[in-house]
Amino acid sequence: MGVRQRRARAHARTHVVAFSIAGFIAFQMLLMATLLFSLTMMVNNWLEDLPDYQSADAYLVPEPTTIYAADGTVIAEYYLQNRRIIDMDQVSQYVLTASVDTEDIRFYKHNGVDPQAIIRAVIAQLSGSSEGASTITQQLVRNTVLSDEQFDYSLKRKVREAYIAIQMEKMYTKDQILMMYLNTIYYGDGAYGIQAASINYFNKNASDLTLSEAALLCGLPQAPSAYDPTVNPDLATKRRNVVLMRMFDAGDITKEQYDEAVNEELVLNHGAYLDPVGPYPYFSDYVQSLLLEDFDYNTILQGGLHVYTTLDTTWQRYAEEAVREQLDVVGDPNLQFGLAAIEPSTGYIKAIVGGRDYEVSQFNTATQARRQPGSSMKMFTLATAISQGMNPSIMLNANSPLKITDDWEVQNYGNASYGTVTLRYATEESLNTPYAQVALAVGIENVIATAHAMGIDVDLPPYPSVALGSAGIPPVQMAEAYATLAADGVHREGVAITRIEDRNGNVIYEHVDTPEQVLAPEVAEAVTDVLKGTVRGAGTAAILSYNFNIPVDMAGKSGTSSGARDLWFVGYTPSMACAVWCGYLEESMIYVYGYEGHGYQTSVPVWGRFAEKLYSSSGWESFPDCGVTPTYKDNSEWTFTSTDSSVNSGYYYNYWYEEEEEDLFTEEVVEEEVPEETWTEDEWTEETTDEWTEE
Repeated sequence: MGVRQRRARAHARTHVVAFSIAGFIAFQMLLMATLLFSLTMMVNNWLEDLPDYQSADAYLVPEPTTIYAADGTVIAEYYLQNRRIIDMDQVSQYVLTASVDTEDIRFYKHNGVDPQAIIRAVIAQLSGSSEGASTITQQLVRNTVLSDEQFDYSLKRKVREAYIAIQMEKMYTKDQILMMYLNTIYYGDGAYGIQAASINYFNKNASDLTLSEAALLCGLPQAPSAYDPTVNPDLATKRRNVVLMRMFDAGDITKEQYDEAVNEELVLNHGAYLDPVGPYPYFSDYVQSLLLEDFDYNTILQGGLHVYTTLDTTWQRYAEEAVREQLDVVGDPNLQFGLAAIEPSTGYIKAIVGGRDYEVSQFNTATQARRQPGSSMKMFTLATAISQGMNPSIMLNANSPLKITDDWEVQNYGNASYGTVTLRYATEESLNTPYAQVALAVGIENVIATAHAMGIDVDLPPYPSVALGSAGIPPVQMAEAYATLAADGVHREGVAITRIEDRNGNVIYEHVDTPEQVLAPEVAEAVTDVLKGTVRGAGTAAILSYNFNIPVDMAGKSGTSSGARDLWFVGYTPSMACAVWCGYLEESMIYVYGYEGHGYQTSVPVWGRFAEKLYSSSGWESFPDCGVTPTYKDNSEWTFTSTDSSVNSGYYYNYWYEEEEEDLFTEEVVEEEVPEETWTEDEWTEETTDEWTEE
């Protein structure tokens, strides 16, 4: 082979090697490009279904719904996570520096992702140890926007998290991100966010934390259960000291501060926010039931609502004391009371007692119990009758039993007969047979319509017995209805919530007063005038005048259901309406001191105690007086099923009493035309004697 050929071959080999190297490099570049393209496509695919991280709502965390009394005090909080959102000026500077020095030393230098931290984490992994690489921003993203993926440890989640963190830092300042983080993370023992943690472990606000306390709390998020100071105080102390060392290394505390804090003994002072029921559990439960009509559970337990209510803590205290005192007097451990008190001029429900012990029974007897109101239901018949022009002086057969209709026989209490009496007297003595006749005369449908107009929301079946209280009604609705009388015939819906704000303070609901004149003022005043007789003289609630010092005008009606299973009194003053129910949760006859119970032993004195406390330092209040008298029909125009028409026409002897200034009873004789043959001397003697004896 010649020189020329050898050179040609060498040259060819050189070209082959060069081409091979170039090909290899080209292949690698192509491979890398392909991988990069594939990786780009994969990353783009991972980022396609990202949550709306640009929305401020994406970074919201569960907050409690706070319930306020009328005076602004917090009475309950509903929550799934115990958390309180605070601003930067409400947290100790020690917390801010300790969090950054411990969790993300380069927080104020990176753009959401820290490459140096990633390199340190890789080196740590290769050396057999471990170190986190997530920045504070990434942790915040993981706990908010990507909370559904926080336990997914895949590369996909890491990429999504890093991307959103970078974008987030373009939307918020570092200080905003830091506070969002401090308000979000879990500190163990049920405490979410730095404020709840501060209260939980040290019973103080986050703004008041010392260096040692701040270091302890800022060491918890890495492993809340392991470092929980209530369970592992020694481990928690060691972790605190690690945080203090990092703060010292970062130059954020001096050697003297470090030494003092490291040597400080761990002293916990456990605190707590109000639980979901608070000090007034029955009222709080009632408010929650109202909220559930417009919000779902998630919103109520996590939405951070601020709910302002009508609860008057003074009224509530008096109501609870009145019930407790009467329970002590009666001494029956199974007896229950339900009480609802309303302000007539506003409709505000200012006190609720739903039972004797919430821990034993959460059933709210004031708002949930539908128990027969007995004769307290007669008020609606009376209001209907006066509205239709029936004079309370009209005479009615009050003997017992009476067959009112072919299939309805009615008895008075104890089956006592009273002869012929006025409607006023029948009200004061709570007689059933006269009222059954009146209800039929005015129309049971009209009685039901009056009850609904005045505030009764439950369905009332159109049966005559409804007029005597056979249908179950919650006390809160009875109080609302009687409040209509106190407000001169103006009805207002019972109100427990006056305003609701969202977590940002925006008003999303505000109560608007919508009064409705459902009874003419003169009718309401005439009804009140009759019901005032119940609480004085020989009325069924006369002990209110004799046994209690209540320096205001008052009226009301007692009620007893069949078999003495429910004992009621619904009373009102110009500024308060209160319904009191007494009975057992499992219906049965009520016994007091071994005998069948009565309202004057139970519900009436509870009302009296409550009113006495409420008005202990007040001046006299009188019911309204519009100066107009209702237009009454002549008594003879009315027809009753079991009363002879002659008693309301012609000459008729009638006895009644009038209360004069000296509280004396005056006997008067009214002579009316009556056919002589319809009256006998025996009938006259028996009736007048019975009536006078009862009065």
